[in-house]
Amino acid sequence: MKPTENNNVCSQSVFENLFRTLAPSLRNFLMYKFRHVGYAEDTVQEAFYTLWQNCKHVSKELAKAYVYRVAQNQMIKRLEKDKVHKKYMSFQTKSAEEVGPDFYLEYHELSEKLKVAIEQLPDGQREVFLMHRFDNKSYATIAGELEISVKAVEKRMHKALLKLRTICKKL
Repeated sequence: MKPTENNNVCSQSVFENLFRTLAPSLRNFLMYKFRHVGYAEDTVQEAFYTLWQNCKHVSKELAKAYVYRVAQNQMIKRLEKDKVHKKYMSFQTKSAEEVGPDFYLEYHELSEKLKVAIEQLPDGQREVFLMHRFDNKSYATIAGELEISVKAVEKRMHKALLKLRTICKKL
C-alpha cells in the first residue's frame, strides 16, 4: 500500500508523533526481550533512522510493524556480533593462559639460536632477510634501496632461509 499525502511518514509532524508514541514502548520491548538497556536505546534510534530513510515506502498504518521488525532484526544482528566477539575473546584468553614458563624459556632459546644463525649469514643475505622479516619491507622496496633487481632479492632471501634452516638444525 503506497502512502498518501495525509498518512505520509515523511511528514515531519507525522514522524515526530510516531517517534513520541512508539519509541518508549519499542525501547521497553527490546530491553525486556534482549536484556540490554544501552543496546535497546541505540536500536530504537537506528530503527527510526531507517524508517526516516524509507519513509516514502512505509504508510503510517504500517509504521509500527516496520519499526518493530527493523529494531528486532538489528538487535539480533548486534547480539550475534557480540556472541562472535565473546567467542573470539575467550579463545584469546585461553591462548594467553596456556602459555606457561616453559614457553618463555623455549622462546628465549629459539630467539638466541636465530640471532646466532642470522650473524652467520653472508652480508647480502643477512641484509635482505632483516629488511624483509624485521622491517617488513617488500621485495620491490628492498630492490630499490639496494639498487638490485627483485629477482636478486628473491634469490638472496631464498638462500638465507635455506641457510638459516641448516644452521638452526645444527644449533
